[in-house]
Amino acid sequence: MILRSMTGYARIRHHTPQGELTLSVKSVNHRGLDLHFHMPSDFDAFESALRSALKQRVARGHVEIRASLARSASGADSALNKPLLQSWLDSFRRASEELGIDSRPDLNAALRIPGMFSEPAGADLDAGFQSALLAVLDQALLAFNSFREREGAEILNILRERNANIAAAALRIGEIRERALPALQSRLTERLAELLKSVAIDPQRLAQETAILADRSDIHEEVARLGIHSRHLDELLDQGGELGKKLDFLLQEMNRETNTILSKTTGIGELGLGITELALGAKSDIEKIREQALNLE
Repeated sequence: MILRSMTGYARIRHHTPQGELTLSVKSVNHRGLDLHFHMPSDFDAFESALRSALKQRVARGHVEIRASLARSASGADSALNKPLLQSWLDSFRRASEELGIDSRPDLNAALRIPGMFSEPAGADLDAGFQSALLAVLDQALLAFNSFREREGAEILNILRERNANIAAAALRIGEIRERALPALQSRLTERLAELLKSVAIDPQRLAQETAILADRSDIHEEVARLGIHSRHLDELLDQGGELGKKLDFLLQEMNRETNTILSKTTGIGELGLGITELALGAKSDIEKIREQALNLE
């Protein structure tokens, strides 16, 4: 399935027997599907059909649908607001006389005044217009989803690159861990000996306790789970479709593993610093993936 961004835009104009129809669809990020219609009141009867069509093609996002109809004029006289024009001309003449200005009114300027042309009365919109409106919406959604798929492809490349970094970091951390185990056991032995220096304890018991603590301090399981999560993320990206919520949960798990790795690898010298640097890099990549995943449907 194709991966889509939640951000998109499309605008379509179409001539109908009633006039020129303009429809636009614009979306930004949102946790669910949030539809907002901005249309003339005589479009109200068609909102339910538009809403149903949108739900079939869009899964998530704050979506704004704007539609307008520039009706075909039945004639210039019927559209011109003559009382407003006459009032403007009278006001112009009075102002010229009072101020002593010899000037002639500019008809072009007058005709640009808001309200100078009234909307010609038109017939009620019927089922035939609804069919035209839905057809225009279909065209707009094709362009809209094409836009979102292009953005989704760009986001996908970023996610794959970041996840490859995480997989490489997990592999490298595993390699360093093998070399760090003796240092970890040595550190624990020294700490136990320091704590128990005034207490007589059997060397074998000390070795056992050290082994138990070393096992608890080992990062083998965390590194293995981080690698598994990384592979699962790649599988999800291969599947495509609606991934936003699934990725959010998986990234929480990946972040938890890196935090545990960081907490367990302090105080074992340069090898520990190497692991810390890699784990911090993985955390940064996880956060970058999270930021981009917020844009996905």
